[in-house]
Amino acid sequence: MATQYGLQMGRLRNTAPVDLPMAGDVHGRVRCFNEKVVLASQPTSDIIEVARLPKGARVLYGFLDSNVSLGSSTLAIGVAGNTGKYRTAAILAPIDTPSLFGAALNIGEPLANEEIVILTIGAAALPASGILRVLIFYTLD
Repeated sequence: MATQYGLQMGRLRNTAPVDLPMAGDVHGRVRCFNEKVVLASQPTSDIIEVARLPKGARVLYGFLDSNVSLGSSTLAIGVAGNTGKYRTAAILAPIDTPSLFGAALNIGEPLANEEIVILTIGAAALPASGILRVLIFYTLD
């Protein structure tokens, strides 16, 4: 049985001298952009800015949570030009049940430039009242 290595473990175990991974890949400090969106019947034609991430940040994952049902509204999380970069448009899970998101192709990779993360509303307007919480966890070291 052969031992296989992921990229970072291969650097640590199979190079001499050791090819140290970047701090954002191994033992980086996790930071969070914590956004609170007050629901107010935002229509599908609107976008909501929910985070500003610095150049070099590596998004690890995010959580969406709401204290009210969003009904048939769908939410995508991304950036201008790629609205589903971190989460393709989908209905949110039940009330007060955090929903994890993160697209495998885009998480863990360093951002080439600062990024404004947006929430794109689809299918139906958001409810007239309630709170939607968007948390984005990232490393930057």
